[in-house]
Amino acid sequence: MIIDLHAHSIKSDDGRAKVENYCKWIRTRELPLDGFVLTEHRQFDDESDYSTLGEEYGLLILKGSEVETEYGHVLVFGVTPDLVNAFDFASISLPLAKVIEECEKHHAVPVPCHPGRPRVGMAAHLEEYGIPEGVKIVEIYNGGSRNNEDEIACTLASEQGYAGIAGSDAHIVSHIGRCATQFTDQIRSMQELVEALQNNAFEAITYR
Repeated sequence: MIIDLHAHSIKSDDGRAKVENYCKWIRTRELPLDGFVLTEHRQFDDESDYSTLGEEYGLLILKGSEVETEYGHVLVFGVTPDLVNAFDFASISLPLAKVIEECEKHHAVPVPCHPGRPRVGMAAHLEEYGIPEGVKIVEIYNGGSRNNEDEIACTLASEQGYAGIAGSDAHIVSHIGRCATQFTDQIRSMQELVEALQNNAFEAITYR
């Protein structure tokens, strides 16, 4: 099962894609995607229900978040009401250690994304802050990466023993599915996605 784990809709301040248009693009272009995760910036979109769209287009549509820490941006999978109350998702300066601690406590999975990117990627902050504790997975392929950003991410993952996921980081419709993650087992819910991530039952793939 192939899922794009990193996408943004108009719910994000810089997103320009409607969720239905993502679905239409995937189907009309016959992209090899079984679903995608909406990881809106600095929030968890608890109010939107995409189950009807998912059924109409035969796609799994899940919701996560992308938060900001001193080490750069971090995707969070498995957000619960208790986790939302555990730290301020809207903050632009969350301590990564706090995010990791609370995710572990609430059975969520934190994943530093585009770690090879200047300023907003984890690798850019290692010299100042050192290797953070508790990171297990990073995003090694990102659909918006430039130059050698993915290479830096892959090297970081290899050197530190991190598992790697991939996502398009789509902000516009035509970017969905540039990168994705293939799962060994069927994924039907966020709980199953979290379990698969925790069990390392996945492989990052890129179509770029």
